[in-house]
Amino acid sequence: MSDGVRASLHPAAGPSGPALRLDFDLGGTAGYAAARRALPIDLPPNYEISFYLRADAPVNTLQLKLVDASGENVWWVNRPNFQFPREWQLVRIKQRHIEFAWGPTKDRTLRNAAAVELVVAAGRGGGRGAVYVSQLVLREVPAESTVVPPPVVRASSSLPGAAASLALDGNVATAWKSDPAAGASQELIIDFRRPREFGGLIVRWHARAYASRYDVQFSDDGVRWRTVRRVIHGGGGPDALLLPEAETRFLRLALHHGPARAYGVAELEIKDLAFGATPNAFFEALARASRRGTYPRGFSGEQASWTLVGIDGGRESGLLSEDGTLEVSRGGFSIEPLIVTDSRVVTWADVEAHHSLLDDDLPIPAVTWRSRQWELRVSAFASGSRDQSRLVARYEVRNLSGHALPLQLVLAARPFQVNPPAQSLNTVGGVSSIRHIKWDGATLSVNADRKVFPLRAPDRVGAFSFDAGPVPRLLTTRTWAGTAEVHDETGYASAALCYQLTLAPYARMTVGLVVPLSGAGVRLDLDGESPSAWIESG
Repeated sequence: MSDGVRASLHPAAGPSGPALRLDFDLGGTAGYAAARRALPIDLPPNYEISFYLRADAPVNTLQLKLVDASGENVWWVNRPNFQFPREWQLVRIKQRHIEFAWGPTKDRTLRNAAAVELVVAAGRGGGRGAVYVSQLVLREVPAESTVVPPPVVRASSSLPGAAASLALDGNVATAWKSDPAAGASQELIIDFRRPREFGGLIVRWHARAYASRYDVQFSDDGVRWRTVRRVIHGGGGPDALLLPEAETRFLRLALHHGPARAYGVAELEIKDLAFGATPNAFFEALARASRRGTYPRGFSGEQASWTLVGIDGGRESGLLSEDGTLEVSRGGFSIEPLIVTDSRVVTWADVEAHHSLLDDDLPIPAVTWRSRQWELRVSAFASGSRDQSRLVARYEVRNLSGHALPLQLVLAARPFQVNPPAQSLNTVGGVSSIRHIKWDGATLSVNADRKVFPLRAPDRVGAFSFDAGPVPRLLTTRTWAGTAEVHDETGYASAALCYQLTLAPYARMTVGLVVPLSGAGVRLDLDGESPSAWIESG
């Protein structure tokens, strides 16, 4: 282990045999703990390394290292901010995943290793925990054939002229349609005729004949199936399904429920490995296929700038982007402003933003959106002490017209950092997991470790799973609705706080949010002032 880190190794029980347990305490450092074993091996031309893994540990960086006989040349698989599974999970590492890390050798091809290391390095979670590893296996893999046989597609039922094969013909104008008389439970099965690797799926439904609840299942033999993804709150898509490093011969969509009496799949797109290589790659692919503004600027391949918001010397800080989006802590989720008027959703992509500091030099940054009829000014600052601080965001909407103006201000909690995905030096930017959101009528709790306190009660609140769709798209319907609480296994949940405003001519309205940054912080202390007075005097 590195300086300041405590670690120890212990025998343990695995899923079907012995296991190794690595206990670690990173002690607030940026260090690491490693389990190392001398293991001289000659590596075949094409191979796969696999092992079972589980942990009682916060999010941190997981590394597998192979070291040569000199001890100076290292190859690795490096997974920053890895979400350790609580239950035993098979981890499969392909030869292509192993990269040269460092060392003096000029030959970067790994042919022989003398030792293997399993490493937990400080990431977003830090802290302490235990990682269990069992059944470490090196397996030679046959060379991949360049000839890909066409898949065979079948379904549990089909209408005349709407055969199962039309779901995989590359043409969205044709579709497989199930027979309504066959019932609500239907299946669409693809036989790739040999194991196939891919990174995810996009399900393009026909008209409104979508499944709101279904399972994605894999099988090696077409008989025994395992569920790899569940969709519980599908909204008609297109449904983008992240399946990193997926490999199967048989793929099945087991459809359970939908708003219509039958199902229709216009096209099932099998995406390549790059599509699901990382969560950031996944959302970058979605951003390319979506209306600009549906996702943050950084996912659209555009330069994204920001400024720090925090206490001088504080332990935590937020970021305010050039588009008015606020990242609530280092590496945390963000709150993005949206304006809805006449059923049109206005995002950062629809306005020209102007940036300023209070009195030109005070550390209170502001971003102003201006349209012909209205103006939105977002400003943020931090208050408190080094050990206990909080972020405050103010959203001021002004009516620039001479008539009453109805509109909605929506503040969306989204699973993205302000720090863009292109940033990966000390902190990997881009996606920031949201697995749980709960609204209790006064407070929005995110991941059970961060709270958002609106200083004025929203008129409407909705929490959404990833499968429901991105917030800007959901808001295009007047009847959008979420629930008060969502748990999302994908880690990409979101929420919307909606303020229904009717502004008199040239009037303004201010909405405020407070997010504790550090310290006890889960309670909101306004020093005896009312919320409205506190935000105005802030």
